[in-house]
Amino acid sequence: MNDDSAEAHLRERIPAAIYSTSKEASTVVAREISDVMHSRNAEGSPTVLGLATGSTPTGVYQELARLHKEESLSFAKVRTFNLDEYYGLGPTHPESYTAFMERHLFSKVDIPSDVAVVPDGTVPREEVSAYCESYEKSILEAGGIDIQVLGIGRTGHIGFNEPGSGRDSRTRLVELDALTRADAAQDFLGEENVPPYAITMGVGTILDARKIFLLAWGASKAAILAKAVEDSISEALPASFLQEHKDANVLVDEAAAAELSRHRHP
Repeated sequence: MNDDSAEAHLRERIPAAIYSTSKEASTVVAREISDVMHSRNAEGSPTVLGLATGSTPTGVYQELARLHKEESLSFAKVRTFNLDEYYGLGPTHPESYTAFMERHLFSKVDIPSDVAVVPDGTVPREEVSAYCESYEKSILEAGGIDIQVLGIGRTGHIGFNEPGSGRDSRTRLVELDALTRADAAQDFLGEENVPPYAITMGVGTILDARKIFLLAWGASKAAILAKAVEDSISEALPASFLQEHKDANVLVDEAAAAELSRHRHP
């Protein structure tokens, strides 16, 4: 590595681990999760996972389901808290994150349904604030999140913490950015059908997790990923707050790594 490439690598305030494929990276994350689960299961202690939705984490969930089926990884002592949910969608709506988690993980493992928690998108508006406080309390009562899985949106959001979200923000109702809604348009058969609001864990809630995995796949995430790990921390780019975390891990495929300085200036 020459001096220029070394300097480019050092621009990453969170060093990114680059993998040939998203499947390879997803398997690494799933194995890290399973190692913690095995250790906690042996102790008789619960594992608390913070989970994300969308296409990014599906490979992790696929591998966890395989480990359960083929290697007897038990989820009986796991508790999960999902990052977010579209406001106004009930659990039976096909695009709700409750339905997503059922399809991709919960129905494939032995996790008790009462401890696999996704924010309730049907809470009456006047009760949302109290509900969000109770969501935070539930996480604390569970002992806090051991491992948080994240994707990154093209706005730089983690969860649905859009630009302008503060470092200490907690679970709350938020308005979705126009780009976020546009990116979800295909799933909802048109942007006009994408809910304008969501309930999301806050940036501060996410940073409370003991270990974080941020995953990014594909060329569409390359520019925002590079800014999140190389630029200064800013509310304009909520994912940049992960730079403050003592155990934040960034895993990307080759396409998502394309805009990192070490790739642009090898």
